[in-house]
Amino acid sequence: MKFSVPSDDFLKTLNKAAGAVGSGNVLPILEGFKFDLKGGTLKITASDLDTSIITTIEVAGEEDGSVAVPAKILLDTLKALPPQGITLTVNPENFGIELRSSYGKYKLAGEDGGDYPELPDAAVAEDKVTVTSEGLSHAIMNTLFATSSDELRPAMTGVYFQIDFNKITFVATDAHKLVKFMLNDVKSEVTSTFIVPKKALNLLKNILPTGEDVTLSFNNQNVFFSFGNTQLIGRQIDQRYPDYNAVIPVNNPNLLTANRSDLQNSMKRIAIYANKTTNQVVLNLAANSLTVSAQDLDFSNEATEQLPCDYTGDPMQIAFNAKFLVEMLSILESDEIKIELSTPSRAGILLPTEQEDGEDILMLVMPVMLGS
Repeated sequence: MKFSVPSDDFLKTLNKAAGAVGSGNVLPILEGFKFDLKGGTLKITASDLDTSIITTIEVAGEEDGSVAVPAKILLDTLKALPPQGITLTVNPENFGIELRSSYGKYKLAGEDGGDYPELPDAAVAEDKVTVTSEGLSHAIMNTLFATSSDELRPAMTGVYFQIDFNKITFVATDAHKLVKFMLNDVKSEVTSTFIVPKKALNLLKNILPTGEDVTLSFNNQNVFFSFGNTQLIGRQIDQRYPDYNAVIPVNNPNLLTANRSDLQNSMKRIAIYANKTTNQVVLNLAANSLTVSAQDLDFSNEATEQLPCDYTGDPMQIAFNAKFLVEMLSILESDEIKIELSTPSRAGILLPTEQEDGEDILMLVMPVMLGS
């Protein structure tokens, strides 16, 4: 196996797949890339068996073949080289790899590409959906932060995809906050639901192109995201997702409208004075009046601010975790936001005053009991 390629293009393509390289694996071969050379096309595969990325690059191929290459040493070498043409040669007898640059040659030990595990094939996934890369990227950015890290509740560590013909609903929750993001104008003829792990979506958002359609195909076990010359495969989380609609309050007569960045900045300042365990900030609401306050009795710290707002409804005092609110306000993009409330013990609903075309987002945050 032998090919030549510009080092900077090669590094850029390898970096696209590098996030899926396994670490501390039961199978040491997964700590490397699998290279498959056929003519002038080099296929690069990286996987930890749960998440896999496959991509290709055009090279000057001289001799076809397959090899598993240790990822870290190859990436470190390419990063340390200035842009130039390099040649990679593999000894078919012992899979020893020689990399040549204008500076010299570097030898590393490879393995037989035939020993690399077989990965799921998108060809067996009959159900397909087409979505824009921008829409998918926006959906991931708006939901990923709300997933849980609690391994005891695996369903909540991923994002729930609910496909219903021409729309997809993405849901994420950690039981303290919840995001429901709806993407319309989707090309689909199917209905289905599945949970995609956080790692797969984190990697996907970093490699999604701009201005391209993404084909999302799936079966009972895996989901495949295909675009350009790249494919990401994620193993679905085989769990039942909680009934998220049951926790979204329907009747919320109290409505607060405020400038998003003003409220966010106020929360950041007030949170400095909040108890570090609960991050509790209190919202005192009355007719067109909002007072934000926090105190930490252990250290006699206290802060209060008043903000301009529109508020209609009963006077109310409700407390939230400032960290959650700041995070949610940083994700929402409209200049003004609405917070719908019912009682101090029920969840608050955050909405942008203006939704993006073809999108619909709702965020929910659970209150902190006053005094806790």
